[in-house]
Amino acid sequence: MPEITWDVKKTLGIIGEGSGGWKKEVNIVSWNERAPKIDIRPWDGEHKKMGKGITLSKDEVLKLKEILNSLDMDTIEIG
Repeated sequence: MPEITWDVKKTLGIIGEGSGGWKKEVNIVSWNERAPKIDIRPWDGEHKKMGKGITLSKDEVLKLKEILNSLDMDTIEIG
């Protein structure tokens, strides 16, 4: 199995913290030396280990932003 490489180009924000110092981050990440994309996942403090997450293209981020902006959070029952 080929080795997966990553390069966190920029941290855009932290949206949560878990136990042990891991943080759910929104970053711009280049995977396997490909074009950078927006990435949301938990990372350890040194960006050496990561959990499962999602990587989005620019078009996908724009669509997600549109969906989130259209939500009325007062009418949605989530924790």
